[in-house]
Amino acid sequence: MSRVPVAIIGASGYTGAELLRLLIGHPHVDVIAIYANRAAGSSLADVYPQFAGRFDSTIETFDADAVAARAKVAFAALPHGASATAVAELRERGVAVIDLSADFRLDDAKVYGAWYGEHPAPALLADAVYGLPEFHRDEIRAASLVAAPGCYPTSAILAIGPLLAAGMVDSAGLIVDAKSGASGAGRSPGQSTHLPEAGEGIRAYKVAGTHRHTPEIEQELGKLARRDIALTFTPHLAPMSRGIFTCVYATPVDPARDAAAYRAALVDGYAGEPFVTVLGEGRVPDTAHVRGSNRAHVAVAYDRRAGRVIAMSAIDNLVKGAAGQAVQCLNLMRGWPETTALDAVALFP
Repeated sequence: MSRVPVAIIGASGYTGAELLRLLIGHPHVDVIAIYANRAAGSSLADVYPQFAGRFDSTIETFDADAVAARAKVAFAALPHGASATAVAELRERGVAVIDLSADFRLDDAKVYGAWYGEHPAPALLADAVYGLPEFHRDEIRAASLVAAPGCYPTSAILAIGPLLAAGMVDSAGLIVDAKSGASGAGRSPGQSTHLPEAGEGIRAYKVAGTHRHTPEIEQELGKLARRDIALTFTPHLAPMSRGIFTCVYATPVDPARDAAAYRAALVDGYAGEPFVTVLGEGRVPDTAHVRGSNRAHVAVAYDRRAGRVIAMSAIDNLVKGAAGQAVQCLNLMRGWPETTALDAVALFP
């Protein structure tokens, strides 16, 4: 089988580097070029020394014609807004694209505009498929433009999705409480992620419905619940480099159900899923147990006294929350085994 030539656009960021880490071990892929305008002209090993001796290519300036002449698939790991423009140029030239920005995750251009500003390529929204394989596998297989989900939405949807789809919890009053490592903020330095500022504390940010992942979570959970949803999402910065731990608090539709019924719904919902593990009774997810892997650990508990179902998940924000999920989508789009290049065990300790 000949290898499929792929390009990474935005290779100098954490997500781009994680994509390359996974793809250079992919048996059906040849990474033919990497692009990043700010780092153009630099050796990748100078930007990311972990690739020294393994992938020594020079980073190039993005040019859609050059990508189309060399690659069949492109991963776009660019900032919101800039990504849509590049994706539109690539789609005009027939290149299949997996986009890791938020530019094609939202179905409605008006909703996008309210959170990100005017959409640079609204005509492509109807072509984009939301790239969460556990809930959109068939659509991804047939897609030529996939919007890889955000890390927070991935963790929230995987935690509560099957319970909403089964009608076991009320879609009203959902609370999504999530903690993320600092790599979710990207590689550009900032005071809030500077080690002395973030290393010994934990804090919420963008509270009261101001985080841009809010409409994405509401959109996808609304599809599962088959109704519009308005929820409370509170993200937190945790003193770690990788990982997201999420608790979703929900009200049970039938308070008489016991905890085993909710766990059974997760087991049924994720039966056969290669990357989602439903933990045993009494166990809770831990980001340390999924670090560096494409795995998601989920669990559920029922607080009968308070009348609350607590759905939990742990993922690596750079893998299942970004690059790994994008590669998972590539495998589906090309008809390869879904676990190809993604079956590594998590790094622990």
